[in-house]
Amino acid sequence: MQAEDMEVPIINNLNVNGDRQSPKGKDVFKDQQKESESSMESPNLEFEYGDTDTLTAELSELYSYTEEPEFALNRDYFEEDFRSHARGRRWVELTVEEQKAYVMRLLDALEVTDKDKRLKVARAILYLAQGVFDECDTEVDVLHWSRHNIFLLYDMGIFTALLELLSMEIDNSQACSNAVRKPAISLADSTELRVLLSIMYLMVETIRVQTEDDRPEWVVGREAFKNELSSPLYNGEPFALLLFTMVTKFCSMNAPHFPMKKVLLLLWKTILFTLGGFEELQEMKVRSREHLHLQPLPEDSIKVVRAMRAASPPASAMELIEQQQQQKRGRRSRRPLVKQDSLDTYNERDPFKNDDARDEEEDQEDTDSGIEGEVDPLDRDVIIQPPPPPPLLRAPTERVNFPKGLPWAPKVREKDIEQFLETSRHKFIGFTLGNDTETLVGLPRPIHESVKTLKQHKYVSIAEVQIKREEELQQCPLTLGEEEVEETPTEILYLGMLPNLSQYVIALLKLLLAAAPTSKAKTDSINILADVLPEEMPITVLQSMKLGIDVNRHKEIIVKAISALLLLLLKHFKLNHIYQFEIVSQHLVFANCIPLILKFFNQNIMSYISAKNSICVLDFPHCVVHEMPELTAESLEAGDSNQFCWRNLFSCINLLRILNKLTKWKHSRTMMLVVFKSAPILKRALKVKQAMMQLYVLKLLKIQTKYLGRQWRKSNMKTMSAIYQKVRHRLNDDWAYGNDIDARPWDFQAEECALRESIEKFNSRRYDKSKCGEFTPVDNCLQSVLGQRVELPEDFHYSYEMWLEREVFSQPIQWEGLLQNP
Repeated sequence: MQAEDMEVPIINNLNVNGDRQSPKGKDVFKDQQKESESSMESPNLEFEYGDTDTLTAELSELYSYTEEPEFALNRDYFEEDFRSHARGRRWVELTVEEQKAYVMRLLDALEVTDKDKRLKVARAILYLAQGVFDECDTEVDVLHWSRHNIFLLYDMGIFTALLELLSMEIDNSQACSNAVRKPAISLADSTELRVLLSIMYLMVETIRVQTEDDRPEWVVGREAFKNELSSPLYNGEPFALLLFTMVTKFCSMNAPHFPMKKVLLLLWKTILFTLGGFEELQEMKVRSREHLHLQPLPEDSIKVVRAMRAASPPASAMELIEQQQQQKRGRRSRRPLVKQDSLDTYNERDPFKNDDARDEEEDQEDTDSGIEGEVDPLDRDVIIQPPPPPPLLRAPTERVNFPKGLPWAPKVREKDIEQFLETSRHKFIGFTLGNDTETLVGLPRPIHESVKTLKQHKYVSIAEVQIKREEELQQCPLTLGEEEVEETPTEILYLGMLPNLSQYVIALLKLLLAAAPTSKAKTDSINILADVLPEEMPITVLQSMKLGIDVNRHKEIIVKAISALLLLLLKHFKLNHIYQFEIVSQHLVFANCIPLILKFFNQNIMSYISAKNSICVLDFPHCVVHEMPELTAESLEAGDSNQFCWRNLFSCINLLRILNKLTKWKHSRTMMLVVFKSAPILKRALKVKQAMMQLYVLKLLKIQTKYLGRQWRKSNMKTMSAIYQKVRHRLNDDWAYGNDIDARPWDFQAEECALRESIEKFNSRRYDKSKCGEFTPVDNCLQSVLGQRVELPEDFHYSYEMWLEREVFSQPIQWEGLLQNP
């Protein structure tokens, strides 16, 4: 499918640098001022990246604060039914056999035709999954009984029964048509779906998380559940595909009442459980390299990133203007130039400090002028003055201590060695030898040494092996025969997603756009607040503040789920086969994912990461075991005491990683970053003092530095130093100089079309089993051809004589033609 044929979720004139075309210049200036006030004092963020947040945080994000009254409702329906069964005893006092008997009774009651009775039973099951909190005294007890009950519910087959009910609710055309006609959709429209999805989410998330005190039968149950979710057991497709169908149905406006936050959270956790998280991915990558007889990985990337220290952020434009004004007020005496080693000492002390940050001004001028053409004012001070003594204002713990060696081992591709030798042979001998990397005859000794060094750091990726193997299979289909494809969970998921892959990608990006904090509300955009808005809108200021926090939190959780889901899909598909990754990437690029992510980062990123859109006393399980204090406007404004919002920082890192995956080794997509003026947006993101986030920002800046011009590099030397210190080196990459700019024209369409052709050949060869191939043998035996059974319609024998008359007897046969040579 061509890019222009696709329905794109983002408006055509997507304004990445919104402040250029916005008339609200004063607001932009205020935002810049707010950023500058906090940028230099931003603390180091003690954030540890992982697959998910803590179990308690992940469970609490399932519920919106508007759903809080339903906890008591679940308890009441359970106790109403349980009282008649238990005769005065509590759930925690029953034996396991008695508990199983009661769950079996609930399972039978789920099959009643009365919708209201069925909902009451589902709420009772949800109360069990929530940990029978009315019988618990602490949050730990709630989590303990929730875990016990969920493994019991799975063992009794509750998940399969819930799945049938979920399929029935999805296909409920009456509910869909009612929701489409309603002018305003609220929580009440999705009650049944929310209850079912909540139970399923609690089951997937709780069983997914391993603990040290898991019983042996729980370990066995976890593996069985994992295999069940990843296998095509549900209508011939994995469970994740049913959830993807819900997403596309919601985005096509056919089911606006679907609780999208719960669907996305369940989809993300299902993919995470069945395919594996980041550490499992690393282990799978190591095993794949061993299987392909490749060199082991030079380092464990997860450990390297965790060991990195954050660097100080660059100064903002507002700070530089203030410093310039102060310098104009005071007189400075000119002093002689200092030696180069003093300048180096200054640069090594802190690679980010006082970096030029004309972030906001840079994208307002298309030409290299103004501040961009000047040396950083602090750099100028250094050149004309001796280096000052180390400042004592900063605490010793905040000083940046870089390791003596670089954190990453350098890498070189086979293609880089070939290119280097081709250039050298052309220069010294006058002709080239193609892809020969062994023959060094006629080349000087330094070239021999260079080739030796390059080969020492040569890295062959799994993707390169897969591409080479695919080319061989395309060229020699008969010689190499059928490829044996292992039925991994990733392979099964890709096969199921392939027919509607573009719809899934576009739907996810539509939701991401609707939930992004930089998006403006439009009448034609999808309503993602169906499962957070109450039936009766707030009437007091306190209720309005609470709902406002709930809505913002709701959007943040949606961004978190989509960003983590897309990143997991890209990483798993890339490891399974490079062309599976490439087709998802291309759908993302064609659906404007690159400008969407840049638009997301074109905000006060420090405010987003430190946002306090949560009310701790309303979070589950705290709200069900403690007395509810009286909420006031002051307590809501104060928020929690956390230094940063885990989910927002997690989302930002995921989006940066997705952007890296889309643009890596893709010249045309890198040029999109340049065209959309991403450099100032990305530089603002460096204000966040978190090592992993800074690493991925620097990677994105590195791939485009050669296209930003000499003046940009000259004015941003601190950022260049940080790239050198933190990002992996490619020995032949002249990222800091840009010598091959003129030799590489930007032809986006040609590059993407060539890639699409390779992808289609791969999909056709590997998955298109229906069509007869070019090399299918022809049956020339008359007896076997006439003896083949032909499937005919049931009513064919009624009209058989008419068919003979029309198709055989009335058609003249030219027998002479058969005797003539063709």
